[in-house]
Amino acid sequence: MADEEENIKLIAKNKKAFHEYEILERFEAGLVLVGTEVKALREGRANLKDAYADVRKGEIYLINSFIGHYSAGNVFNHKEERPRKLLLHRREIKKLIGKTAEKGLTLIPLKLYFSRGIVKVELGLAKGKKVHDKRRDIMEKDQKRDMEREFKESGR
Repeated sequence: MADEEENIKLIAKNKKAFHEYEILERFEAGLVLVGTEVKALREGRANLKDAYADVRKGEIYLINSFIGHYSAGNVFNHKEERPRKLLLHRREIKKLIGKTAEKGLTLIPLKLYFSRGIVKVELGLAKGKKVHDKRRDIMEKDQKRDMEREFKESGR
């Protein structure tokens, strides 16, 4: 497990997803990219803020993900917000199609990273949180922060 963590370089993380959704299950998928997209990702030009995954013709695509232009690119640079095909095993695709057909479940990209030089995306099967759930999470986070602050001050 330690070897896997050493080979991972984080490109982008979707912090909004953990606030807006309850993550039920996680999947790792490859991404079909063109050359300038990979180079732009190496420069850290990615954003997953409003991205989601959608099923189209029996395949899963990453929609609304932003990969900026490569700085040394030319007229053949890629489109920044094009749909990108996700690479999953057939049984995983069938499972995800069945799960997203259920009411209220969606696929959200959680993070984008390099694993041994290959771009991967971590998808989360998510259910939208209600407003009171979000408030409770914020309240618990504030309480935890206050407890850590008091503990730190009492240790001095």
